Amino acid sequence: MAIYAVGDVQGCYAELARLLEDMRFDAAADRLWLVGDLVNRGPESLAVLQLVKSLGDSAITVLGNHDLHLLAVAEGVGELHRSDTLDEILNAPDRDELLHWLRHQRMLYAQDGYVLVHAGLLPQWSVAQAESLAREVEAALRGDDCGAFLARMYGNSPGWDDSLSGYKRLRVIVNAFTRMRICTKEGEMEFKFKGEVQNIPADYLPWFDIPNRASRDATVIFGHWSALGLKIEPRIIALDTGCLWGGPMSAIRLDDRQLFQVACHNPVAKHW
Repeated sequence: MAIYAVGDVQGCYAELARLLEDMRFDAAADRLWLVGDLVNRGPESLAVLQLVKSLGDSAITVLGNHDLHLLAVAEGVGELHRSDTLDEILNAPDRDELLHWLRHQRMLYAQDGYVLVHAGLLPQWSVAQAESLAREVEAALRGDDCGAFLARMYGNSPGWDDSLSGYKRLRVIVNAFTRMRICTKEGEMEFKFKGEVQNIPADYLPWFDIPNRASRDATVIFGHWSALGLKIEPRIIALDTGCLWGGPMSAIRLDDRQLFQVACHNPVAKHW
């Protein structure tokens, strides 16, 4: 059995299908790990959801900010943006089935020394604590009042405190897992920055470069930061290579770290 981790898809179905073919992915024997943002801005988000859902237990996906945005819009607590390409999902005959499936996906997945998350982990969170915090958000997403949670899940109050409770606590967890790129040594997050590492504002670092972060003994697999690009280090695997914006779609086989990439078929304009 091989495990393949794949970067942000964002509705780029043709590239994902070609990547699976190039990897000779066998759903009966292999496993596919996806870093989230399955949908939005690309041309075929519906087909992506249908494909990944059809893989059943062979695919593990964590939720990204665009996936959560889709759920919020579907619940009537989020507004469509001009650049969104979610109408096909929202109007699909299997809409409810797909959204139910998406709502029951993970925020974080850990196995055999690897951690799969969309954006990152706050430096003070151990893997065990991050797993526990992910379960809190997952419970809110799967609960009867998920709409109330989705309406409150985002905000730019960036600080974490173990004593936080309610929606304030869930908001910081979601922001870290799905939006964070940089933070201070104390774990204060900044969300406006989307650019390249050399342009990071003073007093901030990439979250994975914070000294002595509590999750440093695990290998974290993530996406979200297309300007960062491909980054493969002993304890870091960054896989968002900006397929949506004209870069390749990237995957890595964890057993031997062989890289697989396919070219973008139909890029949209860059966003940074």
